[in-house]
Amino acid sequence: MFKKILAAAATTAAVFAMSTSYAADMTGAGATFPYPIYAKWAESYKAATGNGLNYQSVGSGAGIKQIKAKTVDFGASDMPLKAEDLESDGLMQFPAIMGGVVTVVNVEGVTPGQLKLTGPVIADIYLGKITKWNAQPIAALNPGVKLPDLDITVVHRADSSGTSFLFTDYLSKTSADWKGTVGAGTSVKWAVGVGGKGNEGVAANVQRIKGSIGYVEWAYAKKNKLSHTQMKNKDGVFLQPDDDAFKAAAAGAEWTKTPGFGVVLTDQAGKQSWPITGVSYILMHRTQADGNKGAEVLKFFDWAFKNGAPAAAELDYVPMPASVVKLVQANWKAQLKDASGKAIY
Repeated sequence: MFKKILAAAATTAAVFAMSTSYAADMTGAGATFPYPIYAKWAESYKAATGNGLNYQSVGSGAGIKQIKAKTVDFGASDMPLKAEDLESDGLMQFPAIMGGVVTVVNVEGVTPGQLKLTGPVIADIYLGKITKWNAQPIAALNPGVKLPDLDITVVHRADSSGTSFLFTDYLSKTSADWKGTVGAGTSVKWAVGVGGKGNEGVAANVQRIKGSIGYVEWAYAKKNKLSHTQMKNKDGVFLQPDDDAFKAAAAGAEWTKTPGFGVVLTDQAGKQSWPITGVSYILMHRTQADGNKGAEVLKFFDWAFKNGAPAAAELDYVPMPASVVKLVQANWKAQLKDASGKAIY
């Protein structure tokens, strides 16, 4: 079933391209992190309503730029914008889906989920301090695992990326050296490595380069049959990635206390919490020049909240809790207006 869903997602670009003749079609751009689920939702929504979605998987940074420039109906970012930035640009944001970022490796003899890594060790690999797979800090975490005397090739994002924000935010929380030299952001100055565009590009590079390590959203790791690693969480537990671990990380999120719903779920407490869990956000202009188009975007996400959970679960994403959906819908009513000031939801 999973392979069928991902195959459908991979071909949805063609569906999107054919849908542009419909007046009610929506346009969105941004994060690659949620692309597989947005693609599946779009396919199902088109079948149910006849209305299409043209979503460009171009990275969070590009999505933010496009929504600010008003060249799309909505943007998508895995790094939430701060309240002051939303206000200055006349934007609102809301959470659409949650998922996890995983480290993936291409090391001969290492099976999926076998290798254990920690935040400080990953940081030192990405800082160029650990350069061999059999280096002592990695070997100490993995007794009994035969690690080769093989150079490590670091793979990172080449574009402005919300997945990079989640990854570097986690490293900043677990490594003082990383925080002081590189820090967190959608674009950072990488110490070493080769870049790939989008989660797709990172996955392809890791698949191609022996001895490589990268970071991708979990669905991309599964789609490309990459060897993921276990990761040590804040409570000191090594975990395998799955939707239960992502849900556990989101359990303590304080949505009502965070302006613009801008919750960051990296390095959350809890024995079952996956350490790099993230939320993908939708950005829209609070004043909609075309109220009908804005209303159609809301109808799409309202449909996804009500009907999209099974597909999300099959792709190992985590749907937004019902209590959060109610908060989001109340926010739609309060903030989104047409050019005359009338609420569009």
